[in-house]
Amino acid sequence: MNPDYPFTRFAPSPTGYLHRGHILSALYVYAAAEKFGYRVRLRIEDHDQSRARKAYIDAIREDLEWLGFTWEAESIQSSNTERYERLLEILRKKNLIYACDCSRKFTFETNPTNEDGEIIYQGHCKELGLPFAKNHAIRFKTPDISVNWEDLRLGKLTENPKDICGDFALKDRIGQWTYQFAVVADDFEEGVGLVVRGEDLKHSTSRQIILAQALGRKEPPLFLHHPLIVDPTGKKLSKREHAESIRGERDAGKSAEALLGEVCAQAGFLPKPELLSVNDSIQLVKNRLF
Repeated sequence: MNPDYPFTRFAPSPTGYLHRGHILSALYVYAAAEKFGYRVRLRIEDHDQSRARKAYIDAIREDLEWLGFTWEAESIQSSNTERYERLLEILRKKNLIYACDCSRKFTFETNPTNEDGEIIYQGHCKELGLPFAKNHAIRFKTPDISVNWEDLRLGKLTENPKDICGDFALKDRIGQWTYQFAVVADDFEEGVGLVVRGEDLKHSTSRQIILAQALGRKEPPLFLHHPLIVDPTGKKLSKREHAESIRGERDAGKSAEALLGEVCAQAGFLPKPELLSVNDSIQLVKNRLF
């Protein structure tokens, strides 16, 4: 472990209440932290201010504490504007960003998409010299290179971010910082050396590695992408699909130990549910994973 990057992080977005998928992700984070000697930071990723709510922020802390999780540090992205502006200026001075006035409709109509339905932006505005002004997005000039990394669970992976997403946005047209930029900036300056997250975010990795390098990070973090809990139709549990919340299960009378045991069984760590403490759940994931 690099002593300059002693943290991993559990980083939910406060756009809804936590659900079972978040519990599984937290268990992977804490299991990996224990295995590899990292400390855990709780990061509230509220970069999407149009959807973030204080009630959800409060609920994140309350639900995690009810389950038995603890953490050694905490941060919230809405407090990091100065950080993001400072790091964006580094990219501007290196001529690695440009302004974009493409509307959402135009972007979808004129660019291909990848297998996940994400736009592969082809650089329509790259040579236009538009000002960095209100109502203009800011995009990164993604290099056309292969990025190699070794996932702690999936093994060696190679990806060209130019083929996955093209010139991705760092700030959107309404002035909000994007996930891709905010997490790289925060991981860099908050000492995060291990990133644990779901497999649905695996395709973010190559672009985040090259962005971190552009900002001056000498070595990328380690990455571990874990499988997801899915519903009976095969869809991942999500707020958009109205997954039942931890809070709702609490209100219905379920104990933390019962909920943890059911999550571990759903994820394949137990043949059937049983009552588990948070520490027992973490050890179960750790022993099965590594």
